[in-house]
Formats: sequence, C-alpha cells, structure tokens
Amino acid sequence: MENTSNLNVLSNAPLPSPAILMQDVPRTTEQAQLVSSSRKAICDSLFVPDSRFLLIVGPCSVHDTEACRIYAEKLAILADEVREKMNIVMRVYFEKPRTTVGWKGLIMDPDLDGSDNIHQGLTLARQFLTEVLSLGLPTATELLDPITPQYIADLISWSAIGARTSESQTHRQMASGLSMPLGFKNTTSGAITPAINAIKAASQPQTFLGVSEEGVASAVSTAGNPHCHLILRGGENGPNFSPDSIKSTRDTLLTHGLPPAIMVDASHANCGKKCEQMPAVFEEIVRQRAAGDTSIVGAMLESHLHSGSQKFPQPLDQLAYGQSITDQCIDWETTERLVVEAAEKL
Repeated sequence: MENTSNLNVLSNAPLPSPAILMQDVPRTTEQAQLVSSSRKAICDSLFVPDSRFLLIVGPCSVHDTEACRIYAEKLAILADEVREKMNIVMRVYFEKPRTTVGWKGLIMDPDLDGSDNIHQGLTLARQFLTEVLSLGLPTATELLDPITPQYIADLISWSAIGARTSESQTHRQMASGLSMPLGFKNTTSGAITPAINAIKAASQPQTFLGVSEEGVASAVSTAGNPHCHLILRGGENGPNFSPDSIKSTRDTLLTHGLPPAIMVDASHANCGKKCEQMPAVFEEIVRQRAAGDTSIVGAMLESHLHSGSQKFPQPLDQLAYGQSITDQCIDWETTERLVVEAAEKL
C-alpha cells in the first residue's frame, strides 16, 4: 500500500509528559505562593482603580541564563525599592515567533545551534523560572506553542499573546484555560479590533484539542479566562501610545463592554524597534498615567545588561555577554533610571 503519512517528517521524538518534568524540576511551596499572590496583585494593577502601575520588564529573549540571572538579581533589588508605586514583573521569554525563519527561543533550541533539543529546553526553562521566583520576582512570558503551558504555566504570573497570534483561534482557546492574567497585543498592522475580539473569545468557555499533564491527547474544556486585557505595541502605520490613541482605544474598549485596561509596550513598533527611542516612549506613557489617565494600567520594556542587539547566528564564543540576540534592548543603567524616575512621578 502506498504511504500517505509523514512524508515530510524526519523524526518524531517523544518528550517526557508535563507531569514528569514538573516532578523533575518541582516548584517549592514558597514559589507557588509567590505565583498565586503575584497573579492577584497583577489583576489588581490591571482592573482595580488606583492600584500600582504594572511594569513587565526584561530581556527580549532568554538565550544565556547566566546573564539573565544576574539581570534578575539586579531587578529584584530595584523592584523592592519601588514596590509602593510599581508592580514589577520580569520578562522571561523562551519562545520567539519568526516572520520567516530564525532562532525560535531557548525552549526550541537551547544550544543555539539548530540541534533543537526541546527536552533540554523545557528543563532549562523550568529551572530558570524557579531561580527567578526564588529571588522574589514574579515572571512573565509569551506563550507561543499551545503545548508549552502544560510544562511551565505553573511558574508564570502573567503572559502575553503576541501580535502575530492574537487572531489565532488556537491561541484564544489556549488563553481561555490559562490560570494567569494575560494580555493580547494589537496586530502587526496596528489593528486593535482583533485583540478585542480575542479578549472576548478567551473570556468564554471553550473546548479544543490539547495535551493532559500525563502527555495524552485530550479534549480540553475551559471555563474562560476573565483576566485578559489589551496591549498596544504600535503597528505598520506607526506608534499608538499618544493621548489620542489611548483615548480612542479606551472608548473602543468601553463600546465593547470591556474594562478600559490598557498596557502600552514601549518596545516594538512604538519605538520603531530602536532602543534609543524606547526611554522617551516609556516616559510619555508614565506622564499620561501620572496626569490622571488610569486606563493606562501598565507598560512593557525590553531591557538587558547591555544595550542594543547583536547579529545571530554567529559563533557562540563571539557572542557579547548580556546583550540581546533578538530585538534591541535598553541597558541596565537606563532601565534603573527610568524605573526610579517613574516611581517618583506616579
């Protein structure tokens, strides 16, 4: 009989079940308590008036856990210093969507060489998340592959659905079952309606194909996630963080019967992907919030030990330490200054 299956599949390597990996890299009681309490605090920042300003900040992507650990240690100290005014959550991104091809993140390719050792990547991701939580820092990530949450979601305090996937039914369904607050970004074109539709869809019960903690293909039924919100990240037509853009977005959310909770990403199209423009964008976001626009509930910053980004792929021994291999980031000194100044104004 002529073969009609797997004609383009080179291999199909089994992974450990989520339950087994969670046993191999367990969370402590203290870490679980931090995840639970930080999720509540994030929901307060998003939906309760006069709550602390939420800041999701950290490297564009995690490719060197040692450098990111040093970054986390610095951020933990800073977060404690400004805790009365700001709710800081560390950006810990392990998956990267690619427009065409490229490095897809630590989970998919932890050795940065195309070997795609996903088992090792998932293990490293859990290990690093536990290290960040042990510093007292909540964690944030973008969830890209719908199977990934089964392996790491118990260690995540906030998550995002990116501009390329906000219109995806698969990701809306996945979001409906997640246990943490979650932001949908406007699309790469800059349209906000698809993200609003995503919030509505994710808030409703859904049934879809998934994977159980035992690694078995399952029909997953959810109750819906009531803690979703909108993220403005700019688009092909330019940035969308101006007072007029915020007002238009707020009015649109209210028209759709949604809370006017708007997070603004100071990175991506809002800064033209140029890290030197990011501080001014963030300062404008804070200025509007400090002036009384409480619909701006938080912001996002891409930040690392050193500014800019470096070409990748290149020989690993030539990579600069503490510098992004994906989007440009501001450096630690700039991050610290922006956060301290923002806390003084808020």
